[in-house]
Amino acid sequence: MGKTIAIFNQKGGVGKTTTSINLSAGLGKLGKKVLLVDLDPQGNSSSGLGIDKDNVDVQIYDCLTGKVSIAEAVKATSAENVSIIPSNSELAGVEIELARVDDWENTLKNVLVSIKEEFDFCFIDCPPSLGILSVIGLIAADSVIIPIQCEYYALEGVSQLFKTIELVRKNQNPNLELEGVVLNMFDGRTNLSIQVVEEVKKFFKGKVFTSIIPRNVRLAESPSYGISVHDYDAKSKGAESYLELANEFLDMQDER
Repeated sequence: MGKTIAIFNQKGGVGKTTTSINLSAGLGKLGKKVLLVDLDPQGNSSSGLGIDKDNVDVQIYDCLTGKVSIAEAVKATSAENVSIIPSNSELAGVEIELARVDDWENTLKNVLVSIKEEFDFCFIDCPPSLGILSVIGLIAADSVIIPIQCEYYALEGVSQLFKTIELVRKNQNPNLELEGVVLNMFDGRTNLSIQVVEEVKKFFKGKVFTSIIPRNVRLAESPSYGISVHDYDAKSKGAESYLELANEFLDMQDER
């Protein structure tokens, strides 16, 4: 299959990396072989899956700049059936280097070609920005998952996000689809969370996953141990919700 999905939102703090880690790990628990590409210089997906990001010998920066092949950068993680191409703060400088390269837009797409078919799914954890790294992530992807938090201003910036996706679709990747929207940090005790869910469903008409991720302390704690929430506390609401999301995601693939 080798489907590539960018997890993208230019806002920070919306659950992007939490979704990258725990959806990948959930699919791994269901027997799927997953590659996670950490395209965020903060490297939180890497450290959240047990990688010492500041001491990796090879990372995505080295692949994008042609120093090593993509196969050399793939590392096993703490999660079953999940591999990662890690990143760290060095990646922040790659935008300057890519700007000098011909066909820089397809850099990530080109390096992933040789390896993506070895995996059922490849997720790209994009940085919280609308810069070059996010653009090359969208160009390399078949579809996009947008995480949105159930908080005030949830839809702020979404129109700009859509403009970016549309520009990529128009100019470089005409087959890019919206896979779906993941609602995060839901608190059923508040009217605000319920109202945000309704607003997002109206805005994205039919593109919102029914599996909603609640506010959950286990989700917040698990990255500090370098493991997914499934390995940290499989019976927690966070783990159960991400496993539901993984199953829903697979069901969607079967329907296509």
